[in-house]
Amino acid sequence: MIAVSIGLAMDAFAVAIANGMQAPRLRLADVLRVGLCFGFFQGLMTILGFLLGHSFCHLIQSFDHWIAFVLLGAIGGKMLFEAIRGEEASEITDALTHLPTLLSQGVATSIDALAVGVSFSLLNIELAPLALSIALVAAVAGGLGVVIGQRLGLVLQRAATLVGGVVLVAIGLRILITHLLTGV
Repeated sequence: MIAVSIGLAMDAFAVAIANGMQAPRLRLADVLRVGLCFGFFQGLMTILGFLLGHSFCHLIQSFDHWIAFVLLGAIGGKMLFEAIRGEEASEITDALTHLPTLLSQGVATSIDALAVGVSFSLLNIELAPLALSIALVAAVAGGLGVVIGQRLGLVLQRAATLVGGVVLVAIGLRILITHLLTGV
């Protein structure tokens, strides 16, 4: 259960690093907001997937990777566009202050948790410990990632927007390609 939780949290961790790279300063509220958002959506999607169970699995798998790709690609692409034009990151790409962006990242990075919930429902695993483990690990990974990203952003300064955009687009592409190649 812990290994699954860590695996699911890796996308949230990477996106949180990209978010942190955009922050010239970081408050405890920012760290908590990012961590709680990622933890909430990872746990929620696990529960939803578990409740949907086997009968709806084929409906989710047919388009989940496209949703993640579009959400992360759009946010990352905008960051890349701003970096190339030499602009500072706008509030649209700053998930620390723009709640809709953070929420869309939370959903995009937790779609795999939906499939995991469906899979685990077939194995008669108890839902509460599974969802709690996944949510807690994602929350810690999100909070830790934003702190690490902020420290990297201070070092990289102007390149932070470019690197953050590349990371988000790369994660979106990885999700899309993995699902297209494996059919999962």
